[in-house]
Amino acid sequence: MQVKNISKRLRKVAGFVPQDAKILDVGSDHAYLPIYLIQQGSISSAIAGEVVEGPYQSAVTNVADNQMSDKISVRLANGLAAFDAEDQIDVIVIAGMGGGLIADILDNDSAKLASVKRLILQPNNREDELRRWLCGHNFQITEEAIVEENGKFYEIMIAEQGHQVLNAKQERFGPYLMREQSAVFLDKWQREVDKLEKALAKIPEKNLTERSAMSQKIKQIKEVLHAGK
Repeated sequence: MQVKNISKRLRKVAGFVPQDAKILDVGSDHAYLPIYLIQQGSISSAIAGEVVEGPYQSAVTNVADNQMSDKISVRLANGLAAFDAEDQIDVIVIAGMGGGLIADILDNDSAKLASVKRLILQPNNREDELRRWLCGHNFQITEEAIVEENGKFYEIMIAEQGHQVLNAKQERFGPYLMREQSAVFLDKWQREVDKLEKALAKIPEKNLTERSAMSQKIKQIKEVLHAGK
């Protein structure tokens, strides 16, 4: 099997991997990303980490079918337990999980991150929680991207060692995404406004606290959207 095409989301993630990096792909599933990166000549080696037996076996098969067993090591392990110091991993990719889970994975073995140069993270939700974790653990977000695929929006954040302080708005919307105001970013948050306004209309007038909280969320999003105009 040849992995010539990967999802738009994973192609965007792949674009942030430095040339000749040694990567750990946590939750690699079918090892599509490491296989793609090797095929592109982008990386020298990779570890595909997977904690679930089924996807692990699938990754082993895919790597073998592509004759990449000498460059991609598939390991059955939980999170960062998939690599050791001798692996010389300099980039960690964690994509397609909840932001809270990604933060937990990083937190559980945070001492291992000292030698890692770059984190490439693509949370499916709770992006603010992940940004907050990064800033609280000596990482700074250096780049961000957002893509839409099959009606869903995916945010990607690149973090490297360093100090950064974000306010609540930057944590929620992303410091770079908020500043760049791309068409995809605007689309995502306009859809969120539409959804919240529909929900607000269904809240009884007597529920003042609930209506106020919902109105504040809508107001904050509109402020961010209008800031780019």
